[in-house]
Amino acid sequence: MSRILIVEDEEKIARFLELELMHEGYETEKSGDGLDALDKAAKGDFDIIILDIMLPTISGIEVLRRIRRTSDVPIILLTARDSVTDKVTGLDMGANDYITKPFAIEELLARIRVLLRKSGEGASTETPTIITCCGVEVNISSHEASYNGELLDLTNREFILLRVLMENKNIVMSRDRLLTEAWGYDYMGETNIIDVYVRYLRQKMDESVIKTVRGVGYIITDEITI
Repeated sequence: MSRILIVEDEEKIARFLELELMHEGYETEKSGDGLDALDKAAKGDFDIIILDIMLPTISGIEVLRRIRRTSDVPIILLTARDSVTDKVTGLDMGANDYITKPFAIEELLARIRVLLRKSGEGASTETPTIITCCGVEVNISSHEASYNGELLDLTNREFILLRVLMENKNIVMSRDRLLTEAWGYDYMGETNIIDVYVRYLRQKMDESVIKTVRGVGYIITDEITI
């Protein structure tokens, strides 16, 4: 199991990242302070570090500089600033990648997978993660889904929403929770986007697969009634 250090001083974002990464099968540890992050990085055997640039005590760039004295652990810089200077400085100091806030969680997860493949430490390279229910099969590793044995032609967002519903099968998912898990904590649009994408999914499968729980949200369940 790959271990990821999350260095982020905004607790809401740090917690969101922690939950998403744990959901993907990674072991995580958090730090909200530059000096504390250095201490954890030195003591822990991490496969990737997600490093925010703006931190208390010392900046993320300085944390990066000091880590690079002794370690080549892959580092993804996380920044709210879309400055070319920040990006160039980070890459010149030895960062492997960067991502600018706000970001889609799937983009970050994809960047993590790329870095882990390069380092040969991928978290899910041993056995594909496959979820099945109601004739639907979702293969998280290959990013594919099928219904009754037929491969579904899904957009990336449709796949993410279906994956979230399947990962929480037999659990009623509210629109707000689906937005958070499928669109990301920073999504500022209307919750009816969930209804739109559920309709898209139903058009590609039997309409009965995704059930509506009035006043609450949606569920994929093996049970006939809910």
